[in-house]
Amino acid sequence: MSGLRLVGCLLAAVLLAQTAHAHRFAPSLLKMTEMTGQQYNLVWKTPAQGTSSTPLQPVWPEGCEIESVSPVQREGTGNVISWTLRCTDLGDDGMVGETLGVTGLGANQASAMVMVNLRDGRKYQQILNAEHPQFLVPPEPGTGEVMSDYALLGIDHIWGGIDHLMFVFGLLLLVGGGSRLLWTITAFTLGHSLTLALVTLGYFDYPVALVEFTIAVSIFVLALELTRAGGGGLFRRYPWWLAGGFGLLHGMGFAGALAETGLPQDNVPLALLFFNVGIEIGQIAFILATLALWQLLKRPISPDWQRRLLPVPVYVLGSLSAMWCMERALEVVG
Repeated sequence: MSGLRLVGCLLAAVLLAQTAHAHRFAPSLLKMTEMTGQQYNLVWKTPAQGTSSTPLQPVWPEGCEIESVSPVQREGTGNVISWTLRCTDLGDDGMVGETLGVTGLGANQASAMVMVNLRDGRKYQQILNAEHPQFLVPPEPGTGEVMSDYALLGIDHIWGGIDHLMFVFGLLLLVGGGSRLLWTITAFTLGHSLTLALVTLGYFDYPVALVEFTIAVSIFVLALELTRAGGGGLFRRYPWWLAGGFGLLHGMGFAGALAETGLPQDNVPLALLFFNVGIEIGQIAFILATLALWQLLKRPISPDWQRRLLPVPVYVLGSLSAMWCMERALEVVG
């Protein structure tokens, strides 16, 4: 356990250099819908708070001209603007063979989802990033793209979600390794998978700001449990109940990000499944990386320094979660 807490010291340095807004910003969304043979509606949704002075901007084919543009509107954590485009200089296949893209992804360390809906029923989706900032619309969409794109979205979301990773790290501090870790992480997975599916499929809705606040509270409660002396607390004896119960809240947070990005309406179950698969891949990778770092660090550091550093990750966990609680409480009452 001492080595694992030392890993927390390194994680703390990384976390304090990151934004305090945690997972709350979904990838940008560029959605193009064919209205007539030459007219298209283009919707652009991007986070209201950027991470760079370089703006994220959509790029459409040169053969399209703007007919009208809507005012910028605020939706959740993003700004939305839409254009009506008339594309008179495209080829015989319309948007097929043309390129859509987003500039500024590299500077903002961001990703974007492109969705294209054609009148004949063909639907496309593609993840754009700094390495691949453009999407060439192919003749036929592929199911494999849905699987890979939404798995990548899930990985991107969990690794960009500081609060989710901090909850997982707190569970590692609480239970250590072995079978207890397996059962605890499994309970967290079952909890967030359940609410992610139920919310995404429309079985119930929830107040987003309140759920964001309770996610921060879940991390604070976990930090408090880690400060208890003696190790005899209820959550230490039965950590899977803590992980599963709070996992339900975290699943709502995942669902909120997925809703902001959007789902292909003809492939909702598949996209939902692989978004969840991506979350699990990212979560397992984080756990394995943390445990591997633990093994590297636990031997070279002297026992005296180990004792001095033991409280640091718990204090960082508590401080970050308290900050998130206060910040999100203001949004709930605001």
